[in-house]
Amino acid sequence: MLVCCVLISGCGGAVSPRERMDFNDDWKFHLGDVPDASSPDFDDSSWRLLDLPHDWAIEGDFSKDNPSGIGGGALPGGTGWYRKTFFLTEEDSSSLFRLDFDGVYMNAEVFVNGELLGKRPYGYISFGYDITPYLEWGGQNTIAVRVDNSLQPDSRWYSGCGIYRNVWLVKTGPVRVAPDGIYVVSRMVQDDAFLIVDTELLFEGADTEEVVLRHMVCDASGNEVGRVTDVIRVSEEEMTEQAIEVKEPRLWSPDDPYLYTVLTEVETLDGKLLDRYETKTGIRYFDFSPEKGFSLNGIPLKINGVCLHHDFGCLGTAFNINAARRQLEIMKEMGCNAIRTAHNPPAPQLLDLCDEMGFIVQDEVFDMWRKGKTAYDYSLYFDEWHERDLTDFVRRDRNHPSVFMWSIGNEVQEQWSADEADMILVRKLADIVRRLDPTRPVTAGCN
Repeated sequence: MLVCCVLISGCGGAVSPRERMDFNDDWKFHLGDVPDASSPDFDDSSWRLLDLPHDWAIEGDFSKDNPSGIGGGALPGGTGWYRKTFFLTEEDSSSLFRLDFDGVYMNAEVFVNGELLGKRPYGYISFGYDITPYLEWGGQNTIAVRVDNSLQPDSRWYSGCGIYRNVWLVKTGPVRVAPDGIYVVSRMVQDDAFLIVDTELLFEGADTEEVVLRHMVCDASGNEVGRVTDVIRVSEEEMTEQAIEVKEPRLWSPDDPYLYTVLTEVETLDGKLLDRYETKTGIRYFDFSPEKGFSLNGIPLKINGVCLHHDFGCLGTAFNINAARRQLEIMKEMGCNAIRTAHNPPAPQLLDLCDEMGFIVQDEVFDMWRKGKTAYDYSLYFDEWHERDLTDFVRRDRNHPSVFMWSIGNEVQEQWSADEADMILVRKLADIVRRLDPTRPVTAGCN
């Protein structure tokens, strides 16, 4: 999980051109569909002021007549609008801006100053947009988000409604690491490790032909324990692979969840810092065998796991870091060491906690494929969106040391099929995952 800020202390401490800003405060909300609510001139003065994350369904009345049904929590769905204004200076015009959503349930349409950026149907996927072309410099800008969860039932459990996970505004220069553009794999050679770092760079508007790309590995105390530096030709390369040796690393495990940080810097040849990107990771290795079962770091480990849905019971689905930590602390006390994200991508902060607290994770992406389970579920969007959603899911989560297995589906109706088209689909989904991350096994939950 990427965590960036203005000032990074410790290993190689320097001021970063990249800012990742919490964008959760001071949104206006209205429950119900409103014509012209995307317009920057729309009057939202009567709307409710709130901070994100927010789940409007948990605020509603329970009723057996709500179309979500008992399986969906017997709470209302509907359509809601969110709006937020913010100011940018003339000096900001030299920077690029991206708006990132950790999750919006569901059918999220995002507008910037009245312009539609796109729509993401899947309510559990993280997504974002480059908003730079639509911004006004030296004045106010308006973000509007329409969330449509009106068609019910769309789930077999309580889904919640709204912008129920964090929102971020990311400011960078034109030469930068791509979103989720760092991929770190650790390889052990006897007692030492090599971190293989793949980097995807973006050079929009670059006025240089070469840049310096540097990775530094820092331990949990901020001490540098390895680095690699190369010169990259902008015109020839956008993806690079580099290896960093780490002598006698401290291995990550549920009993000792030790984390390292990979700091990525992009500079001009004369030393001007263009981007700085931080990636938390852990060094560990594992395998499965018929004789020993699952082994982590060469030691057999019994997997004592639970299937964990994304809501917090009576608190609803709005992500709350303290509630998530409390859940994991309770499970840790009862002997749990593994989580299955039932049955969808989790909030990225949940995986951060699993990294820090020592849980291994089976990361699951879909509850259904083409064949639906309820009248208005993700099966309606699967054909158009599964490749994009699966790709974004794996790219987002593949640096977490806690993730040891990918699940491409849960009890999908295709599991009973002998149709060749369904067999091709299974292979296609698994191949997408393996192309993005060949280091972990791919499975599916079948009953």
